Amino acid sequence: MSENLWGYQPTVGHTVGTDLIGYKVEATDGSIGKVDKHSDDVTSSYLVVDTGVWIFGKHVLLPAGTVSRIDTDDQKVYIDLTKDQIKDAPEFDKDKHVGDADFHRTTGEYYGRHRRV
Repeated sequence: MSENLWGYQPTVGHTVGTDLIGYKVEATDGSIGKVDKHSDDVTSSYLVVDTGVWIFGKHVLLPAGTVSRIDTDDQKVYIDLTKDQIKDAPEFDKDKHVGDADFHRTTGEYYGRHRRV
């Protein structure tokens, strides 16, 4: 995962301005859903993933630093986390938590504990 949890690593294949909405999202152990929203903000880049029936319609916020690779040909985003790590993340409400500094801090702390060294 990225040293800066809220920024894309230059090696993941992301170009600022690329629309990732609708891309499939793959954890290290399988598919978790599709990108519903994303941000390229320099200090707050993230993906909002609609998990569909996998976690009963839940949305999850994934900091850009959790992205290991983006395949624009196959329209897939690969995340450097397991499905359980994503499932156990802080509950995300897209109507309340987008832009919420406290929620971003809490989320960053959670994912920071799961960094691969």
